[in-house]
Amino acid sequence: MTFNHATSAGYLVNHMARLFFEELRKQIEPLGIVPGQFPTLLALWQQDGQTQRELVDKLDVEQATMANTLNRMERDGLIERKDHPTDGRAKIICLTEKARSVRDDAYAAASAVNDAALVGFTPDERAQFIDFMQRTIRTLQKD
Repeated sequence: MTFNHATSAGYLVNHMARLFFEELRKQIEPLGIVPGQFPTLLALWQQDGQTQRELVDKLDVEQATMANTLNRMERDGLIERKDHPTDGRAKIICLTEKARSVRDDAYAAASAVNDAALVGFTPDERAQFIDFMQRTIRTLQKD
């Protein structure tokens, strides 16, 4: 059996993700954030004040990965940890003013990367492409 990476969905998705990552990095680095922090920031911009466990569940990442990301974000002045009001073992992850102040520029940067990547698609093709990716993710998450 031969393997053709040019027609492998997994290979192509990985390659595309690396390209998106690099373009996003170029756009958001001047804002003081890196692509690895972006999903966590998106979740916190949507709902500030979540626990690490909530972020792990929402972003579908490993606990250790989230812990490392949050440590870096705290070091970079993007988040602060506050005591949980009812669980003495948990901390609430809250955005700093620095993180809140770059939100609109970060959204604009991500939109610009998406628009540039999908410039050759019609609006219907974009919607279909997004739908295919969402369906694939749901399928793979069932395992």
